[in-house]
Amino acid sequence: DRIFVRGEASADGKSFTAIGIIAMSHSDLQARREQERTAWQKGIGGLVKSVNASNGTILASVIEAGRTKSMTVYVTKNTILRRYAPNSILFDDAEPSGIGAIKPGDQLRARGTASPDGTQFTADEIVSGTFRNIAGTILGTDVGARTITVKDLVSKKPATVHVIDQSELRILPIELAQRLAFRFKRAAAGTTSSNASGGEKRPGETAQEQTRFPGRTRGGQGTDLQQLVSRIPPAAITDFHPGEAVLVVATEGTEAGEVTAITVLGGVEPILAAAPSSQEMTLSPWNLGGAPAMGGDDNSQ
Repeated sequence: DRIFVRGEASADGKSFTAIGIIAMSHSDLQARREQERTAWQKGIGGLVKSVNASNGTILASVIEAGRTKSMTVYVTKNTILRRYAPNSILFDDAEPSGIGAIKPGDQLRARGTASPDGTQFTADEIVSGTFRNIAGTILGTDVGARTITVKDLVSKKPATVHVIDQSELRILPIELAQRLAFRFKRAAAGTTSSNASGGEKRPGETAQEQTRFPGRTRGGQGTDLQQLVSRIPPAAITDFHPGEAVLVVATEGTEAGEVTAITVLGGVEPILAAAPSSQEMTLSPWNLGGAPAMGGDDNSQ
């Protein structure tokens, strides 16, 4: 349970004379969190393409049912805006912000109401942040310091990735990595067959084989990479070795070359070899199982 107490503290700070106490039971708190998670699940998430602070609109590229589309997000006077702190992956650390702080290239997640045609979204709450996606090879790990040094394939520079308790570590099974690589390669070539997007069961494929590839859904609509990641058993920092390829999504950080990991995904050699240009390859900083929290007792998913 939680209590909020109004009153006056003693001079030594060891006691408190209350004039009012508000109590919330644990069950009520859990019910409220579940409502919030449901609201965030029904919301949207994606990359910011442009911001018009004067009329309160944000153009975002979002992924729905495995497909990328543009959506206009409306910010009203009642919209709550929060922004992640540079070195924190905790939703609790997100600070009140304004629409002017949101920049193209940022990632946002919003809960609210979508228009019937799905092209517009009126936001009740928005959380945004500047995050870094790194694709590269591991140069080394330091288990004691809980760091992984990764050579960024884009910048060609090393990045020190700090792993904390809330960081999500996963390793793709080889069969799933190969299937995703095939899908991304076909998507990059502009094809949309159901097998390339992770659709219906292939001819001759057993039910057991189908369940090994959770990215496929009925109707030929794919599932984004982050949803697949959430279904893979957790890994440890000792499971990552020099020379292996990883995808990392992390805080932007305030120190050059140092970031804090939100997600580290191993087993991605086939995906990087396919050199996809699809946005689906980008890991999301949000935990798509619920609210956009990365950790913390009250908000972790």
